Amino acid sequence: MDFTRLGLLVELERLGTMAAVSEVTGMSTSAVSKHFAVLEKEAGVPLLAPDGRRVRLTPAGRRLAEHAVDILARVEAARAEFEGEGEPVGRVDLVMYTSAAPVVLPALRRLRQDHPGIEVQLTEHESEQALTLLQTGGADLGVVYQYSLLPRDFPGTLTVRPIGGEELLLSQPSEGADSRTLTRRRLRELSGASWIASPYRGDEEALVQRMCADAGFTPRIAHRVDTLDLFEELVAAGLGIGVVPRLAAVTRRGVAHAPLGELGGVREVFLAGRTGGWAWRPIQLVARYLHEAAGEVLDDVPPLPA
Repeated sequence: MDFTRLGLLVELERLGTMAAVSEVTGMSTSAVSKHFAVLEKEAGVPLLAPDGRRVRLTPAGRRLAEHAVDILARVEAARAEFEGEGEPVGRVDLVMYTSAAPVVLPALRRLRQDHPGIEVQLTEHESEQALTLLQTGGADLGVVYQYSLLPRDFPGTLTVRPIGGEELLLSQPSEGADSRTLTRRRLRELSGASWIASPYRGDEEALVQRMCADAGFTPRIAHRVDTLDLFEELVAAGLGIGVVPRLAAVTRRGVAHAPLGELGGVREVFLAGRTGGWAWRPIQLVARYLHEAAGEVLDDVPPLPA
């Protein structure tokens, strides 16, 4: 049903006569009458009944007028929300990888304090799966990453905005460890080591393979684990070494970390969302709070887009 005609129905209930409706709307009485005739066809039931020289609302007309008040109020609230007038309200489905928590959690705490009408629902996925979820409509916004030495081919249906980067570290047993930035010579000294990779993050293993190939050897991937605690326990026990992003690195007895430097590049972090979705104010606000939180824990954070 046309919102203009619903508005005329509300005015008729309020004012009581076609002439009064004509006066407040600036329409002619015949134009108002024609609108009501169309509205009755749309509703499929009589909305007006003759009452002497006037008309009155039928029970169905009064009931539709009650609905129209609520409908028009919601339309006005939606218009104000999209135009940035009033408190934003809505649900944003956010997908993130596990070690993005130092960015995501502070952002969501602040967002809840400042804009309680925005509900954010989290789903945890690696970036490859997150990008698929974003394309199919299963998520509105994603925190995703790529390794600078292994750039992704981001789908053209998504808008991707950088929010910073983090250095990559070599996680190694602390006994006899060198915490200086890794060099090719020192990496070659680890050619006989057992390496740890994820069973789910193929780009992580690809990065290890590339680094080691650059140093002149093929690494032996001895363990494939996805739990950070188990990863660090294997390292502490002297059973393997591996690559870990700075935000995921934990201080654990028996484990030392050394920056990979140019051998490993950095992990670049992005916000991704369907191109048409960025216009919605709740998504804009969630993205802004994530960007601000990234500024506290990531490196090379770019200015917030206008």
